[in-house]
Amino acid sequence: MVLPLVDEHKPKCYLCHEGFENIEKLREHQKLKHKEFSESHENNIKRQPAPGDVTVF
Repeated sequence: MVLPLVDEHKPKCYLCHEGFENIEKLREHQKLKHKEFSESHENNIKRQPAPGDVTVF
């Protein structure tokens, strides 16, 4: 699917590829339509550095 250049700056859902006017509407869409996906992935997120990452103090 090719989007026209006028829609290039609008946020798009990566699960269903639907475009939205702003990021708040995208977040609301994902909470309502893709709730099961976000709930299943919340517990799997581990926030730690990847091997080889360099920490700058």
